[in-house]
Formats: sequence, structure tokens, C-alpha cells
Amino acid sequence: MAQVYFDDVKEGQEIPTLEKTPTTRTLVQWAGASGDFFELHYDKDFAKSMGYPNVLVHGRLEAAYLTQLLTDWIGEKGVLKKMSVQYRGNAFPGQKLLCKGKVTKKYQKDGENLVELEIFVENPEGQKITPGSAIVALPKK
Repeated sequence: MAQVYFDDVKEGQEIPTLEKTPTTRTLVQWAGASGDFFELHYDKDFAKSMGYPNVLVHGRLEAAYLTQLLTDWIGEKGVLKKMSVQYRGNAFPGQKLLCKGKVTKKYQKDGENLVELEIFVENPEGQKITPGSAIVALPKK
């Protein structure tokens, strides 16, 4: 992706969507890398006993996808200053998840060119299952 510059960003602008389709293999890899071995993410019988139709995608994996959304967009010269998310819904292996963002504010402070964004993971039903916000610093042209 080309470098995005502060001068080119507009409030209300959507950033390019990142599409992810995690598989059960993805969940095993994430569990190994993160150390999150809660049975809900790999044991289908356990997940069903908890009332779910399948194992769940890790919420922190969805947060990692949102981090990738932002770092892909800001490019090498941008800086991710702050990000927060909430877990409000569930995703299951094999579902296409859309990671989206929209610029909500643009300003300069302490010599930095800052952009605030609304970010979220959307499930196939169009629900924002992992909403959040972020602040990035972008270079000027």
C-alpha cells in the first residue's frame, strides 16, 4: 500500500477494509503464540457445553487483525499511538470477518499530526463484534 499522509486524510473517510477468515488451524497457531489455551477456542464439545455451536475465535486475535488493519493503512512512516477494543460478539472459524475503520477526527497536537479512528470487526451478519478506537500519527507531505 502507498504511504498515507495527514494532508490527504478527511474526517468521515473510510480506510481500506481488511478481510480475514480464521480457521481452526489459525486458532491453534494463535493459542500457541499467545499462550491462550482456554478450551472454548479449540474443544468443540466444550464449546457446545457452554451453549455455542462451535469453538470461538479468540478476541485478542480479532484485536490483532484490527492492529494489522491500522498498520497496513498508516504505512512505514505512520505510528500507531493508541488503540482499544471491546469484545461484544462472537466469531467462529470459517466465517469471513471484515475489519473496518473510519476517520472521526484529525488535528495537530504537540507537533504531531494525529488522526482518530473508529475501528471494528464485523461478522457475516453485519454486527460490530469487536468495536474500538485508535489514534495514529501520520507524516505530512
